[in-house]
Amino acid sequence: MVKIQTVCGFGCGSSLFLKMKIEDILKENKLEAEVFCGDVGTCASAPCDVIFTSEELADRIMGRVNVPVVVIKSFVNKKDVTEKTLAFFESLNK
Repeated sequence: MVKIQTVCGFGCGSSLFLKMKIEDILKENKLEAEVFCGDVGTCASAPCDVIFTSEELADRIMGRVNVPVVVIKSFVNKKDVTEKTLAFFESLNK
């Protein structure tokens, strides 16, 4: 199963909000994945297939991980989150 990590500064605020958004999108599109929250300090040590995070934190994460980092401009913009979530799943089929 695909593992998606949502990352924010402390792992319990905006990452939880993003986790719930992604879970809704997965359900709406009949996709399955394990979605869990992480914080910017420890995200590199948590096994996952992709990290979704904010523009502000992406640079701090990209150099430390070997998985794709998906940058979400606005966690409340469902269109942006949906497009990027579906694009990630499409990339798995290539």
